[in-house]
Amino acid sequence: MSLRYSAGVLLFRRTTGLEVLLGHMGGPLWAKKDASAWSIPKGEYEPDEESARAAAGREFDEELGLPVPDGEWIGLGDVEYGSGRGRKQLTVWAVEADLDPARVVPGTFEMEWPPRSGRMAEFPEIDRVDWFDLDTAHEKLGKGQRPYLDLLRDQLG
Repeated sequence: MSLRYSAGVLLFRRTTGLEVLLGHMGGPLWAKKDASAWSIPKGEYEPDEESARAAAGREFDEELGLPVPDGEWIGLGDVEYGSGRGRKQLTVWAVEADLDPARVVPGTFEMEWPPRSGRMAEFPEIDRVDWFDLDTAHEKLGKGQRPYLDLLRDQLG
């Protein structure tokens, strides 16, 4: 089983409580799903070619079409989880900032759709972005990323 590396940035803000910004995974496989279909803006990288922090910033920009807002990068550490046919090690930083979801211009990817049709179609990497309180975010996030909500809460005291 191969280990893949991924890095991301979890934006948070303090309103009436703590909220995090998540992206709903794009493409036809996620279109009708909500629970466990949202993600921290993140993506894969090769540790021999790029630092995790550089990859986290690059992936945020690629997925949301915006740079990471200014603010202190708070390391939340690494979490390893099953992903597809392998394992993924995800490294995440939290940044306190506000971002208007209407400003997001998501990156895209291509895949054969419908399956075995021979036709390639383009889809957004993230089809929508929104702010959620931590309890709601726990339901929305994929299981492997949920530990970051507790790590954020612990880090902020």
